[in-house]
Order: sequence, then C-alpha cells, then structure tokens
Amino acid sequence: MEFIDLLISAGLWATVLRIATPLIFGTLGELICERAGVLNLGIEGIMTMGAMVGWMAVFQGADLWTGLAVAAAAGLLVGLLHGLLTVPLGLSQHVTGLGITMLATSLSYFAYRLLLPETTTPPSITPFAPLGDGWWQAVPWLGEVIGQQTAPTLLALALVALVAWVLYRTPAGLAVRMVGENPAAADAQGISVTGVRLAAVMAGSALMAVGGAFLTLSAFNAFFFNMMGGRGWICIALVVFASWRPGKALLGALLFAFFDAVQTRLQQMTGGALPYQLFLMLPYLLSILALVVMSRRAAYPQALMVPFRKGER
Repeated sequence: MEFIDLLISAGLWATVLRIATPLIFGTLGELICERAGVLNLGIEGIMTMGAMVGWMAVFQGADLWTGLAVAAAAGLLVGLLHGLLTVPLGLSQHVTGLGITMLATSLSYFAYRLLLPETTTPPSITPFAPLGDGWWQAVPWLGEVIGQQTAPTLLALALVALVAWVLYRTPAGLAVRMVGENPAAADAQGISVTGVRLAAVMAGSALMAVGGAFLTLSAFNAFFFNMMGGRGWICIALVVFASWRPGKALLGALLFAFFDAVQTRLQQMTGGALPYQLFLMLPYLLSILALVVMSRRAAYPQALMVPFRKGER
C-alpha cells in the first residue's frame, strides 16, 4: 500500500519531470542530428560545456535566461565544429563525436579552473525559482506537479511539440528527413544536403547545451566536475528507444526519470536492507530492457552515418 501511495504522489511525479528535463533537451537535440543523418556522440561534452558556460555567464552577472542563451550559443559553435568535420569532410562520425566529447569536457574544466583558480568549493548562484502558484493550481494533482517545476521544464515540454511540428508539418522538417533517408534524392530536388545537415547538427547541439545548462541553472545552483553522470549517453539510447520520434522521446525520458526517482525512494523504504548499488543500477537496467524491446522494431534513418558527396553514387 505504501508503494502504491508513492506511485500516485504528486511529489514523485514532480521529481520525475525535473529529472527528465535535461534528458528531453538532450534527446531532442540528438534526434534532430540523427534525423539529418549525423550521429552526434559529442553530446556528453556538449552538455558539460553548456552547463559550465551557462552557469559562468550567470555567475559573472548575466540573468538566467541569458545564461541559457549563452549555453545554446556555445553548443551551436561546438555543433558547427562537429558538423564541419563530419559533413563536408566526411570524417568518421564515431571518432569525431568522441573527440568532441573529450574536447568540450576538457575545455570546460580548463576554463572553469582558469576563471576560478582559487576556488575549492563550487560557488553558487540563484537558480530558476519554482513556478509556485498560478492558474494550474486549479487542476487537482497536476497543478501541484507543475507548481514545483521551473520555467525551463515547461520550455522543454513545449519544444517536444515544436520539434514534432517542424519535422512533420513544415518544408524544413521534410528537408531534414529527406537528407537523413535519401540524400541523393534530396540533392536532386535542389536541397543542399551539406547545408541542411550542418544546420541540424548546430540546432541539435544548441538544445543539448541547454539541457546541460538546466542542471546548473535550475536543478542545482553550481557547476562541478562530472555532473553529467552519463546523461548524454542515455539520450543517445533514448533516441533509439523513441524510434526517432519526438513524442516517444518524451515518453522515454519520463520512463528513465521515473525509474531514477523510484530507486531513491525504494532505498528509503527498505531502510538499507539491500545494497544501495542495487537501486542505483535499477534505472539503467530497466532502461536497457526497454531499449532492447523497442529497438527491435525501430526504423532508423537510412542514411544515418552515411557521408554524402555530391556527384557520387
């Protein structure tokens, strides 16, 4: 009965939504890249850079929304580098992505130490405040869940609908899907495959960086090393789980966040009777099982990781 009460509690689902927010940003970003045919394994480093740059901007006096914008700009620039190496130059997307992760992560740590050389304890900022009271409070249960969120969480949810609309209802989205499925056919229609892929990688990387910035500007109030905790790699798996569809990406992010939120409460309920490592493993194990089930039916973009050179067959 106690577990049932836990599952329907607004506090649990408020936590789920908060944990899912950076995953939503990162998964949408990776989805856009892969829909255009580019695997972006630089996501972990891009999220780290977004977290550091966004936090540092606010720490130096910028407002919180400017911090998110600065993080997005940093992600866009790193995405441009990744895109230039993998799209027109046709370098290995696996090797380039891993190199981008190492470069962006190391550069973020170096910049942090360079700007704050004497700091031993991560300094804090004032993060986004919870939404609190509003019209949503009139809705039972849901109002309590929404009231505990911050504005970037609502932005992430809105972006799911926006990305889905762009991909499936606009010429730009059709172009992205075409270059990810059949770049030769897109080129024959006068679409610049290089241009579309570069734009997709840059836009996707900007979203990844915003996902990282959410952790330092909303979930926490400081930047510290290794704070991503593998979230970027989870986002890559969630894209496969979602079959490259934004709606399912939201579902996957919420599912992983639910497992993560529940495991912390299960530790408390068992009172230490079981090793805590077992509970820490639970969300990843269940996510792997869900991924195995869903990926067997996934229809991936046919030109994913396939370089395009104009004029070649």
